[in-house]
Amino acid sequence: MSERIFAITGGFGVLGQAVCAAALAAGAKVALIDAAAAQQGAPEGAIALGGVDLTDAAATAEAFAEIADRLGGLDVLVNVAGGFVWQTLADGDPDQWERMFRLNTVTCATASRLALPYLLKSAAGRIVNVGAGGAVKAGAGMGAYAASKAGVHRLTESLAEELKGKITVNAVLPSIIDTPTNRADMPDADPSAWVTPDEVAQAILWLGSPQASGVTGALLPVSGRV
Repeated sequence: MSERIFAITGGFGVLGQAVCAAALAAGAKVALIDAAAAQQGAPEGAIALGGVDLTDAAATAEAFAEIADRLGGLDVLVNVAGGFVWQTLADGDPDQWERMFRLNTVTCATASRLALPYLLKSAAGRIVNVGAGGAVKAGAGMGAYAASKAGVHRLTESLAEELKGKITVNAVLPSIIDTPTNRADMPDADPSAWVTPDEVAQAILWLGSPQASGVTGALLPVSGRV
């Protein structure tokens, strides 16, 4: 993993930070991309690009060009960027369906497409997407979110076929991740059964490694102890 170059979308969030820490610990160089404003004091070995709208092709292309220029290329794209909403169809906001599609599916497709020219130059290019266990069988109130993450799953499979022999494309499918937000939203739940951000990050790191060369088009459940 030493000297491999990672770009992590949604890099300022809890999971993005966990992937960053794991990649840096393995000796990689890391670029964090996020729609939020740039962080102060990115970890040593990482650069932070904030204010990037990953549904905007021009802004996304500019971000990847800067990463390649500053870090010397790109080996692994990790698509963490996304969002979540819980709402029933009868009582929810219909506009949330389009919002979830843009946050989860469109960001993944846009980043993947515009990273390709750089990944194709790598000796072991990888795309690792973050899907969702809840998109395999959706529960009540999960329709809009699950539909958008199911789009990530189908994109993963399709792109793996399109790039077979060139770049591997896989996805991790976490269950509930142990984050401060999830603990606050589900105060009566037992977080010890959830998957930790680092557990998800380690699965991502393996799929992004040269050792995972024989795996493409996989949807890997990372379900902790649920």
